[in-house]
Amino acid sequence: MRVDIYSKPACSLCDAALEVVERVRARIPFELRLISILEDPALVAAYRYDIPVVFINGQPVFKHRVEEAELEAYLLQVLNGTQVAHSPARDE
Repeated sequence: MRVDIYSKPACSLCDAALEVVERVRARIPFELRLISILEDPALVAAYRYDIPVVFINGQPVFKHRVEEAELEAYLLQVLNGTQVAHSPARDE
């Protein structure tokens, strides 16, 4: 399972999201990639006003804020092969 966080330097919401993700990662192992949107103009255009955006296995799941309990529940559902309900990040 892979979690990608699209962010940029000096972003307090991004730092907070990373802290939450790392706490959950201590309990549920997964691959984590931090992706700076500043490295790709297309990412800046797509996420400039929405960072951080957290993707799990290629699906957008959270943006702006990551709730620890919701992230853990989502990851457990993915691990168990359970159908996952839409999140606000995916519905937009």
